[in-house]
Amino acid sequence: MRHDDEHDEDATGWDLPGQLGDDDPTQETEVECPYCGEVVPLTLDSSGGATQDYVEDCQVCCRPWKVHVSYDVGGAVEVKVEPSS
Repeated sequence: MRHDDEHDEDATGWDLPGQLGDDDPTQETEVECPYCGEVVPLTLDSSGGATQDYVEDCQVCCRPWKVHVSYDVGGAVEVKVEPSS
């Protein structure tokens, strides 16, 4: 049962950005492509959980990256991209 004063939390019980009544769980950041060196925008989506790993292609050179996103207890985000083998 959900109470009006409750808010969404991920499996760790942490509040993630976009989950405190905000309808949009996304935020923008910029990363440097490990292949071509271009700085490109990356959209993060906190609804995927506190830790996320996925593959995304560079918008400039089209080569695939491994993307690792992690949110800490306070909601701060750390993003790492590396070449996908």
